[in-house]
Amino acid sequence: MRKACINKVHELARNDPRVVFIGSDLSPGLLDEMKAEMPLRHYMEGIAEMNVVGMAAGMALDGYIPFVNTIATFLTRRCYEQVALDVCLHRLPVRLIANGGGVVYAPLGPTHLAVEDIAIMRALPNMTVVAVSDHEEMKRLMDVSLEWPDPIYIRLGKGGDPVVSDPDNGFTIGKGIMLREADKAQVLIVSTGVMTGRALTAAESLSPEGYECDVLHMHTIKPLDRKLLLQRASQVKTVITIEEHSVIGGLGSAVVDCLVEGPLSTIPIIRKIGLPDKFMENYGVQDDLLEIHGLQPKAIAQFIRETL
Repeated sequence: MRKACINKVHELARNDPRVVFIGSDLSPGLLDEMKAEMPLRHYMEGIAEMNVVGMAAGMALDGYIPFVNTIATFLTRRCYEQVALDVCLHRLPVRLIANGGGVVYAPLGPTHLAVEDIAIMRALPNMTVVAVSDHEEMKRLMDVSLEWPDPIYIRLGKGGDPVVSDPDNGFTIGKGIMLREADKAQVLIVSTGVMTGRALTAAESLSPEGYECDVLHMHTIKPLDRKLLLQRASQVKTVITIEEHSVIGGLGSAVVDCLVEGPLSTIPIIRKIGLPDKFMENYGVQDDLLEIHGLQPKAIAQFIRETL
């Protein structure tokens, strides 16, 4: 997913002179071809993420569209004031590409796990928050990113996730996508990022048992597709949100806000599947932590059974 995203920056830069890339002490050789081809639009700064965001804001004020790339925890926790005041306050078209959303950096422990990044970014006025499902959908996001007027926080997964998106669905920032529509669905699963693939697997496993689930892929958490969510939620008795993020402040909270504010004549039962409100205590790999916290398809399916 990261490779698809970064390569797209180079492609966009070839076609649009406003595009610049700014990295923060990233992998040696990253985008070397872009650096050689357009050295005045490729910058690799040191471990100074706050400066990188300020630099991007300054370039945006001069008419550029900067794509900033570093680790998600550093873009959110470390640079929050700069993102808020330099970028969001001035409503600048800066794109924050965040490596390792969720528990991708599980071997490095809680200092590197971005489990509250969506909540942090979602709280900022003018910020757009996007988490795509796979590398093919990432390409479609990047294709439409240039004309979006506001800042965008782009949450990257680990990569290598199965492709579950469909090019026929296209990609529009702020518009959810129905990836599974069951006959007489009892449950609407709302998921984001790489959890959408796991949600689809869980839904398919439940179908032979008579538990039918729709799956709504909400790649844009902010602005949320309220119209589609309210329409689909009105047709079921239960809504379940799934995210690789804290149960506080992320997709689940956005969905609850929308459904409570309505207008719906009857609010469905709402349950959230996500990471607990605590610092992660385990190490391993991403799949290990997802297993521990009930975010793999088998556990998701069991949660739905118990809820129903």
